[in-house]
Amino acid sequence: MNKLIKEFKEFVMRGNVIDMAVGVIIGGAFNNIVSSLVNDIVMPVITLITGRIDFSNLMIALDGNHYSSLEEAKNATSVIAYGNFIQIVVQFLLTAFVIFMVIKGLNKLHRPAPQPEPEVTTKICPYCKSEIHKDAIKCPHCASDLEA
Repeated sequence: MNKLIKEFKEFVMRGNVIDMAVGVIIGGAFNNIVSSLVNDIVMPVITLITGRIDFSNLMIALDGNHYSSLEEAKNATSVIAYGNFIQIVVQFLLTAFVIFMVIKGLNKLHRPAPQPEPEVTTKICPYCKSEIHKDAIKCPHCASDLEA
């Protein structure tokens, strides 16, 4: 039993498990931010653009009757609330886009600065194909005269 507890403790204390836990907690908080962004900012604009369609009340009542609100329909019968589905799809797409932009920004911060090209200090002798200094006028290997 002590061995099992020791193994569990080692597993939990590994860096990636703790990193994952922090990611889940931050992800939960991030979800609240994105939900507010979708519900309070984006969906009202989409509703205005689409002629004031209220997505939250878009539904199909399975009994065939017409209801003025989703709550009224849910109290009376089963409903297919496709407006809620549209809202969740928009929320997913916005979440994916925001995560993409955050990751892109983080990658830009972590990208190492471009290294300058190393200075060329050698060349190849055209006669013996040996590597020689770039300023050589005579090949030290084959004694050929080189062009300046």
